[in-house]
Amino acid sequence: MPDLMKRLRGWADELGFSQIGVAGVDLHAAEAGMLAWLQAGFHGGMGYMARHGLKRARPADLVPGTLRVITVRLDYLPRQLIAHGTNRQSGAVLANTHDADKTPSNQAASEGDGQGDWRADELSRLQVPGAAVVSVYARGRDYHKVMRARLQTLTERIEAHIGPCGHRVFCDSAPVLEAELASRSGLGWRGKHTLVLARDAGSMFFLGEIYVDLALPLSEPATAHCGSCSACLDICPTQAIVAPYRLDARRCISYLTIEHEGAIPLELRRAMGTRIYGCDDCQLACPWNRFAKRSALPDFDVRAPVDAPRLLDLWRWSEADFLRLTEGSAIRRIGYGRWRRNLAVALGNTLRGHGDPVYAAALCEALDGADDLLREHIAWALDEYGDNAKLAAPAA
Repeated sequence: MPDLMKRLRGWADELGFSQIGVAGVDLHAAEAGMLAWLQAGFHGGMGYMARHGLKRARPADLVPGTLRVITVRLDYLPRQLIAHGTNRQSGAVLANTHDADKTPSNQAASEGDGQGDWRADELSRLQVPGAAVVSVYARGRDYHKVMRARLQTLTERIEAHIGPCGHRVFCDSAPVLEAELASRSGLGWRGKHTLVLARDAGSMFFLGEIYVDLALPLSEPATAHCGSCSACLDICPTQAIVAPYRLDARRCISYLTIEHEGAIPLELRRAMGTRIYGCDDCQLACPWNRFAKRSALPDFDVRAPVDAPRLLDLWRWSEADFLRLTEGSAIRRIGYGRWRRNLAVALGNTLRGHGDPVYAAALCEALDGADDLLREHIAWALDEYGDNAKLAAPAA
């Protein structure tokens, strides 16, 4: 087994994984918190989380015979995100995150290593009129495809070395307590925003798992280093992080723009700003993301359709355009209807802030042929524009 672990680390490195660990299958200590979260309804419309019940915390129930869980970290920060200098407004936001736990390494993370300006650039984009904001992780290839292929290759190398073994690969695709397994296997600790944080990599990475029937040696668990920092809670636009380590998905912009199928709650629409797919604010405010690693994989390079996208350009896409331009992207999974719904909210927020009649005209033109859900969001967007929208509306 020690020899296999050494080989595993080498294979993981060759496949582009940034870190690998091994967790046990006894997660009973996490069951109470998981059940309380579900009972509070914080999972929103993600019914699958409740349907699987305690299987999420019981790997051996999900995959009988499982003895260990191999966990991997895959950094995704696109190579194009390089330091450009700190925007004054967003830089001030970042400057207020320096109250993290003051261990020597955490102090260094708070002060930065000269590579954190990409976070300020991302925050400043929210202030650019007409700019659309897509979560960093979704700007390249669909991570499910990238992660799954590499995990499968890793299992093939294991079997080539030791012979057939029981295994199952997961990547955000089954009832798995990813953050719990990651922290138990030493990949990082669960931050107050509920994402996994690593001292040398922040939180800009994906997690993957392989359930195996091998008694591999366990990795040393990670310790937490958030200290008294509350930057992620303070910056959340919708106050979705209702308490440290407790997220109400029903208020989370990532959930609303990706998982939520119906109308966006009225009281949350303005807070969405121009975020049309996901939200990174809690990660951008986190001082540990000064150490976020840029991916060495070209898979996560920014694709042209979402490289500094403009709202009007995206609004003018037909459904055929959407399917063609999001092929191989995680964005495609939300479908054209939710895509247009999200854009309508973003256009309404742009109209309220800047009042450009071009946006109002584009919304009015889309009313014909829009389904009830989209029409309601367009009407809301035009209401945000106020009486000036009447000037842009076509004659009856």
